[in-house]
Amino acid sequence: MNIETLRKLAGREEIDYQFLLSALASYSSPRDKITGWLKSGDLIRVKKGLYIFGKHVALSPYSPEVLANLIYGPSAISLSYALSFYGLIPERVATITSITNKRDKSFSTPVGDFTYKYLNSTKYSIGIEVVISKTNSFLIATPEKALSDHIHLTDKKIVLTSFDEMNRYLFYDLRIDENILRSFKSSDLMSIGETYEDERIILLAHFIRRWNK
Repeated sequence: MNIETLRKLAGREEIDYQFLLSALASYSSPRDKITGWLKSGDLIRVKKGLYIFGKHVALSPYSPEVLANLIYGPSAISLSYALSFYGLIPERVATITSITNKRDKSFSTPVGDFTYKYLNSTKYSIGIEVVISKTNSFLIATPEKALSDHIHLTDKKIVLTSFDEMNRYLFYDLRIDENILRSFKSSDLMSIGETYEDERIILLAHFIRRWNK
């Protein structure tokens, strides 16, 4: 089997070791074949057991979001990367940030850095949705949850006790896009804030409700 045939068989850019073994089941030494592809750059090992196709073999760009879900799980894209993904903040975020119900973890890979922040299972599970495209799908926090996670985890020490403080935080510190923020559901923020037991997120829910009147 050549690498082009393998890529067509895969149907996507992100593959795991079990798929490779299955595709090479007729080979007496599938590991030697895999090692050869790695040396030639036809395959790139993201981490043990997880691979993408090299640039001259790939038929489309790989998905960093899919990789983030696969590298460490269960996990979902959130925090600053999700805020950038949704266009809520103007900065491009290089590190792929996720939440998990397992312990904190960081990975430095040939295709970028991935970080994972812990939330207990109850907090983790609320506000996650699936983004589906023609070739892949991945788990990501809703915009409301991504901002809540940023407040709860990244800016956990920041004091927010009034609408004025919340206004400065959102529009001067984070430079949140006002138009996108207007689409936020205050009821979703309230549910997240109550689940997280974080008064700052509850304040954010009230802020959005009042701001949208």
